[in-house]
Amino acid sequence: MQSVKTVPTTPPKRLLAQLGIDGRLLFMVLAIAGIWIAFNLLTGGVFITSRNLWNLSVQTASVGVMVSGMVLVIVMRNIDLSIGSILGFTGMAMAVLNIRVFTEDTWWGALLTLALGLLLGLGIGMLQGTWVALLGVPSFIVTLGGLLIFRGGAWLLTSGQTVAPLTETFQILGGGLNGSIGGPASWGVGVLIAAAIVWTDLRNYQQRARRGLPNRSATLQFAFTGVTLALVLAFVLVMNSYPDPRSGLPRGMPVPVLIMLAVTAIMMWVVRATRFGRYVFAYGGNPEAARLAGINTTRLTILVFGIMGMLAALAGAIQTARLNAGTNSTGTLAELSVIAAAVIGGTSLAGGTGSIPGAFLGAILMASLINGMLLLDLPSAWQNVVQGLVLMLAVTLDGIFQRRRAK
Repeated sequence: MQSVKTVPTTPPKRLLAQLGIDGRLLFMVLAIAGIWIAFNLLTGGVFITSRNLWNLSVQTASVGVMVSGMVLVIVMRNIDLSIGSILGFTGMAMAVLNIRVFTEDTWWGALLTLALGLLLGLGIGMLQGTWVALLGVPSFIVTLGGLLIFRGGAWLLTSGQTVAPLTETFQILGGGLNGSIGGPASWGVGVLIAAAIVWTDLRNYQQRARRGLPNRSATLQFAFTGVTLALVLAFVLVMNSYPDPRSGLPRGMPVPVLIMLAVTAIMMWVVRATRFGRYVFAYGGNPEAARLAGINTTRLTILVFGIMGMLAALAGAIQTARLNAGTNSTGTLAELSVIAAAVIGGTSLAGGTGSIPGAFLGAILMASLINGMLLLDLPSAWQNVVQGLVLMLAVTLDGIFQRRRAK
């Protein structure tokens, strides 16, 4: 019996299917472009400048680091409301270690501080995952409790005091004055990224051709790869267009942005090329079938929450280093931006469906909104209102999409 292929019913869907383009990712790119143009007009051309785009990339880093972990959590039909508090708690713990334990400004002290902070985040995440997996308590309740516990824990660590200043070596993680790699190194990273894109696109094209899967024409694939390489070139040019205020030389790519790109690339590889990634999506699609297939769902849940906790700790290191202080308010409402970015990027709250690239674009969109509102000097209350509306809109669109797909 031959299988019947589903043919897109509308002309736009048929065109996107022929071009091999994900419609939701295209919509995200267009939405970001629209937001940038609107804010550039409203700010009198300030938004699209090398200085602001450099700052925007740094502001995106903490959400961009966490959002791929949130994709895995939501795909498994869970939620993590505690990541903002974990970010603040681990960031405060690293600030205390950096100032009161590793008092000398050395690279090994900064790395050891970061390593201990990541282990702390991993442990917190795995503890919450164990509570969810073994005790059967809904993740909403467990992580809501974690939100309160670790926000209070950050205060208790220092009795509410701000811990500052951090060592200059640790501040590199936040993209401060010494937290970028310069022009030549940025071009080197850009070349490596471009080579990885060409190799990946060529490999995927050849594999699909060998297996007889639908593929773009060679000309169209060449054009898509060319557009991607042009975006990489534009990114490096923008990063190198912002001069260092001390030397006048290009600042280049910020360290937190490199961390964000590395985390995103690793998480994309995990989802697409590892058994762990396939198990996560299998569980999200049908938990009972995953159990019957022999997947250790308990261990899977614990690991996913552990990864989320570790990424929150990494974001905590970036935020704390950027502020040059451990504060009690660090990470407040960060979970709102991360969940919104994941859902806007195509991760379904019903589970089983998610996209790391889409979530990455969602992080850029959320950071762009916040950056633009700051340039317009909108009060923080209005910023929260806008973010809340964006989250509600994202969930509403996700519900509409799921209902249409079910028909």
